[in-house]
Amino acid sequence: MKILVCISAVPDTTSKINFTADQKSLDTSGIQFVINPNDEFGLTRAVWFKEQQGAEVHIATVGEASVEPIMRKALAIGADKAFRIDTHPSDGFLVAQALSEQIKKETYDLVICGRESIDYNGNMVPGLIASHCGYSFINTCTGLTIDGDKAAATREIDGGSETLETSLPLVIGAQKGLVEESDLKIPNMRGIMSARTKPLEVVTPSNPKALTEDLSFEKPASKGEVTLIEEGNIDQLIELLHKEAKVL
Repeated sequence: MKILVCISAVPDTTSKINFTADQKSLDTSGIQFVINPNDEFGLTRAVWFKEQQGAEVHIATVGEASVEPIMRKALAIGADKAFRIDTHPSDGFLVAQALSEQIKKETYDLVICGRESIDYNGNMVPGLIASHCGYSFINTCTGLTIDGDKAAATREIDGGSETLETSLPLVIGAQKGLVEESDLKIPNMRGIMSARTKPLEVVTPSNPKALTEDLSFEKPASKGEVTLIEEGNIDQLIELLHKEAKVL
Protein backbone atom coordinates (compact mmCIF):
# COMPACT_ATOMS: atom_id res chain seq x y z
CA MET A 1 0.00 0.00 0.00
CA LYS A 2 1.25 3.45 -0.95
CA ILE A 3 0.21 6.39 1.24
CA LEU A 4 0.60 10.13 0.81
CA VAL A 5 0.23 12.41 3.82
CA CYS A 6 -0.35 16.07 2.97
CA ILE A 7 1.44 18.37 5.39
CA SER A 8 0.78 22.03 6.14
CA ALA A 9 3.09 24.32 8.13
CA VAL A 10 1.09 26.49 10.56
CA PRO A 11 2.02 28.96 13.33
CA ASP A 12 2.49 27.44 16.76
CA THR A 13 -0.57 28.26 18.87
CA THR A 14 1.66 30.07 21.38
CA SER A 15 2.89 32.51 18.71
CA LYS A 16 1.85 36.13 18.84
CA ILE A 17 0.10 36.91 15.55
CA ASN A 18 0.66 40.20 13.73
CA PHE A 19 0.07 41.35 10.17
CA THR A 20 2.16 43.36 7.73
CA ALA A 21 1.75 47.13 7.51
CA ASP A 22 -0.71 46.86 4.61
CA GLN A 23 -2.76 44.26 6.57
CA LYS A 24 -2.71 41.89 3.58
CA SER A 25 -0.53 39.07 4.92
CA LEU A 26 0.83 37.45 8.06
CA ASP A 27 4.00 38.92 9.52
CA THR A 28 6.11 35.78 9.91
CA SER A 29 8.98 37.37 11.82
CA GLY A 30 9.45 35.69 15.17
CA ILE A 31 6.82 32.99 14.50
CA GLN A 32 7.59 29.32 15.11
CA PHE A 33 5.95 27.05 12.53
CA VAL A 34 4.86 23.48 13.29
CA ILE A 35 3.14 20.59 11.52
CA ASN A 36 -0.59 21.24 11.38
CA PRO A 37 -2.02 19.14 14.25
CA ASN A 38 -4.69 17.44 12.11
CA ASP A 39 -1.97 16.48 9.61
CA GLU A 40 0.19 15.09 12.42
CA PHE A 41 -2.64 12.80 13.53
CA GLY A 42 -2.81 11.54 9.94
CA LEU A 43 0.95 11.10 9.69
CA THR A 44 1.04 9.07 12.89
CA ARG A 45 -1.68 6.78 11.53
CA ALA A 46 0.20 6.39 8.25
CA VAL A 47 3.37 5.39 10.10
CA TRP A 48 1.29 2.82 11.98
CA PHE A 49 0.22 1.35 8.61
CA LYS A 50 3.91 1.27 7.66
CA GLU A 51 4.87 -0.57 10.83
CA GLN A 52 1.93 -2.98 10.86
CA GLN A 53 1.22 -3.56 7.16
CA GLY A 54 4.42 -2.60 5.37
CA ALA A 55 3.00 0.52 3.72
CA GLU A 56 5.22 3.03 1.94
CA VAL A 57 4.63 6.54 3.31
CA HIS A 58 5.30 9.75 1.39
CA ILE A 59 4.63 13.31 2.49
CA ALA A 60 3.94 16.39 0.37
CA THR A 61 3.50 20.06 1.09
CA VAL A 62 2.95 23.20 -0.94
CA GLY A 63 5.37 25.89 0.16
CA GLU A 64 8.70 27.61 -0.18
CA ALA A 65 12.09 26.52 1.18
CA SER A 66 11.23 27.76 4.68
CA VAL A 67 8.94 24.74 5.25
CA GLU A 68 11.70 22.16 4.75
CA PRO A 69 12.53 21.84 8.50
CA ILE A 70 8.90 20.82 9.05
CA MET A 71 9.24 18.21 6.31
CA ARG A 72 12.44 16.86 7.83
CA LYS A 73 10.60 16.43 11.11
CA ALA A 74 7.88 14.43 9.31
CA LEU A 75 10.61 12.26 7.75
CA ALA A 76 12.13 11.77 11.20
CA ILE A 77 8.75 10.64 12.52
CA GLY A 78 8.75 7.84 9.96
CA ALA A 79 7.84 8.97 6.43
CA ASP A 80 10.00 7.51 3.65
CA LYS A 81 10.08 10.32 1.07
CA ALA A 82 9.05 13.97 0.81
CA PHE A 83 7.88 16.26 -1.98
CA ARG A 84 7.90 20.03 -1.66
CA ILE A 85 5.77 21.68 -4.33
CA ASP A 86 7.61 24.93 -4.85
CA THR A 87 5.00 27.69 -4.78
CA HIS A 88 3.39 29.92 -2.19
CA PRO A 89 0.19 28.30 -0.80
CA SER A 90 -1.91 31.38 -1.45
CA ASP A 91 -5.31 29.65 -1.27
CA GLY A 92 -6.94 26.24 -0.85
CA PHE A 93 -7.77 25.87 -4.55
CA LEU A 94 -4.12 26.28 -5.56
CA VAL A 95 -2.93 23.90 -2.82
CA ALA A 96 -5.43 21.20 -3.83
CA GLN A 97 -4.57 21.54 -7.51
CA ALA A 98 -0.82 21.31 -6.88
CA LEU A 99 -1.17 18.29 -4.58
CA SER A 100 -3.51 16.57 -7.05
CA GLU A 101 -0.90 16.88 -9.81
CA GLN A 102 1.62 15.12 -7.58
CA ILE A 103 -0.87 12.42 -6.59
CA LYS A 104 -1.60 11.62 -10.24
CA LYS A 105 2.14 11.23 -10.94
CA GLU A 106 2.69 8.73 -8.11
CA THR A 107 -0.71 6.93 -7.92
CA TYR A 108 -1.46 6.48 -4.21
CA ASP A 109 -3.86 4.02 -2.58
CA LEU A 110 -4.55 6.33 0.35
CA VAL A 111 -4.20 10.10 0.71
CA ILE A 112 -4.39 11.48 4.24
CA CYS A 113 -4.99 15.19 4.79
CA GLY A 114 -5.89 17.02 7.96
CA ARG A 115 -9.57 17.92 7.83
CA GLU A 116 -8.45 21.58 7.98
CA SER A 117 -5.43 23.66 8.91
CA ILE A 118 -5.59 25.53 12.21
CA ASP A 119 -4.57 28.86 10.67
CA TYR A 120 -7.21 29.44 7.96
CA ASN A 121 -9.66 26.65 8.91
CA GLY A 122 -10.74 26.37 5.27
CA ASN A 123 -11.81 22.69 5.46
CA MET A 124 -11.66 22.44 1.66
CA VAL A 125 -8.40 20.87 0.46
CA PRO A 126 -9.19 17.15 1.12
CA GLY A 127 -12.51 17.29 -0.72
CA LEU A 128 -11.03 19.21 -3.65
CA ILE A 129 -8.21 16.65 -3.97
CA ALA A 130 -10.72 13.80 -4.03
CA SER A 131 -12.71 15.58 -6.73
CA HIS A 132 -9.63 16.33 -8.88
CA CYS A 133 -8.33 12.75 -8.61
CA GLY A 134 -11.63 10.86 -8.70
CA TYR A 135 -10.97 9.19 -5.32
CA SER A 136 -13.50 8.28 -2.65
CA PHE A 137 -13.61 10.81 0.19
CA ILE A 138 -14.42 10.61 3.91
CA ASN A 139 -14.01 13.71 6.09
CA THR A 140 -13.74 14.24 9.88
CA CYS A 141 -12.24 10.77 10.11
CA THR A 142 -11.65 9.36 13.61
CA GLY A 143 -10.93 5.73 12.73
CA LEU A 144 -9.54 3.85 9.74
CA THR A 145 -8.72 0.24 8.89
CA ILE A 146 -7.50 -1.12 5.56
CA ASP A 147 -7.98 -4.71 4.37
CA GLY A 148 -6.71 -5.30 0.87
CA ASP A 149 -8.42 -2.79 -1.40
CA LYS A 150 -11.22 -2.11 1.10
CA ALA A 151 -11.33 0.58 3.77
CA ALA A 152 -13.59 1.05 6.78
CA ALA A 153 -13.61 4.54 8.27
CA THR A 154 -15.39 6.07 11.24
CA ARG A 155 -16.27 9.74 11.11
CA GLU A 156 -17.93 12.28 13.35
CA ILE A 157 -21.51 13.31 12.62
CA ASP A 158 -23.96 15.47 14.57
CA GLY A 159 -24.84 13.63 17.74
CA GLY A 160 -22.49 10.68 17.25
CA SER A 161 -20.44 8.82 14.68
CA GLU A 162 -20.90 6.54 11.69
CA THR A 163 -18.77 3.86 10.04
CA LEU A 164 -18.48 3.73 6.26
CA GLU A 165 -16.96 1.15 3.93
CA THR A 166 -15.43 2.03 0.58
CA SER A 167 -12.82 0.92 -1.94
CA LEU A 168 -9.36 2.32 -2.43
CA PRO A 169 -8.11 4.74 -3.63
CA LEU A 170 -9.38 6.99 -0.85
CA VAL A 171 -8.85 10.50 0.52
CA ILE A 172 -9.59 11.11 4.20
CA GLY A 173 -9.74 14.29 6.28
CA ALA A 174 -8.03 13.33 9.55
CA GLN A 175 -8.57 14.76 13.01
CA LYS A 176 -8.01 13.91 16.66
CA GLY A 177 -9.41 10.44 17.27
CA LEU A 178 -7.72 8.90 14.25
CA VAL A 179 -4.96 8.74 16.84
CA GLU A 180 -4.87 10.40 20.23
CA GLU A 181 -2.40 13.07 21.30
CA SER A 182 -0.69 10.50 23.53
CA ASP A 183 0.01 8.39 20.39
CA LEU A 184 1.87 11.15 18.52
CA LYS A 185 5.44 10.21 17.73
CA ILE A 186 8.37 12.33 18.91
CA PRO A 187 11.40 12.00 16.61
CA ASN A 188 14.27 10.17 18.29
CA MET A 189 17.95 10.62 17.46
CA ARG A 190 17.96 7.68 15.05
CA GLY A 191 14.97 9.10 13.20
CA ILE A 192 16.50 12.58 13.05
CA MET A 193 19.76 11.22 11.63
CA SER A 194 18.01 9.03 9.05
CA ALA A 195 15.79 11.95 7.96
CA ARG A 196 18.90 13.78 6.73
CA THR A 197 19.48 11.13 4.06
CA LYS A 198 15.87 10.51 3.02
CA PRO A 199 14.88 12.04 -0.34
CA LEU A 200 13.24 15.46 -0.33
CA GLU A 201 12.29 16.31 -3.90
CA VAL A 202 11.41 19.86 -4.97
CA VAL A 203 8.65 19.88 -7.60
CA THR A 204 7.65 22.78 -9.83
CA PRO A 205 3.85 22.90 -10.34
CA SER A 206 2.67 23.19 -13.94
CA ASN A 207 0.30 26.14 -13.63
CA PRO A 208 -0.33 27.32 -10.07
CA LYS A 209 -3.32 29.63 -9.99
CA ALA A 210 -5.18 30.96 -6.97
CA LEU A 211 -8.91 31.59 -7.30
CA THR A 212 -9.23 33.85 -4.26
CA GLU A 213 -7.34 36.85 -2.90
CA ASP A 214 -6.92 38.09 0.66
CA LEU A 215 -7.93 41.75 0.75
CA SER A 216 -7.10 42.44 4.39
CA PHE A 217 -6.77 40.93 7.85
CA GLU A 218 -7.67 42.37 11.22
CA LYS A 219 -7.49 41.15 14.78
CA PRO A 220 -10.62 40.71 16.90
CA ALA A 221 -11.60 43.78 18.85
CA SER A 222 -10.15 44.01 22.35
CA LYS A 223 -12.42 43.00 25.19
CA GLY A 224 -14.04 45.87 27.05
CA GLU A 225 -13.61 46.67 30.70
CA VAL A 226 -15.35 44.50 33.26
CA THR A 227 -17.61 46.02 35.91
CA LEU A 228 -17.55 44.12 39.19
CA ILE A 229 -20.69 44.20 41.35
CA GLU A 230 -20.75 43.34 45.01
CA GLU A 231 -22.55 40.16 45.90
CA GLY A 232 -26.21 40.79 46.67
CA ASN A 233 -26.38 44.20 44.93
CA ILE A 234 -29.20 43.16 42.61
CA ASP A 235 -30.46 46.72 42.07
CA GLN A 236 -27.12 47.84 40.59
CA LEU A 237 -26.99 44.73 38.38
CA ILE A 238 -30.48 45.42 37.00
CA GLU A 239 -29.62 49.08 36.41
CA LEU A 240 -26.45 48.23 34.48
CA LEU A 241 -28.19 45.60 32.40
CA HIS A 242 -30.90 48.11 31.56
CA LYS A 243 -28.91 51.32 30.97
CA GLU A 244 -25.49 50.10 29.77
CA ALA A 245 -25.88 46.61 28.37
CA LYS A 246 -29.41 47.44 27.16
CA VAL A 247 -30.54 43.84 27.43
CA LEU A 248 -33.52 44.57 29.68
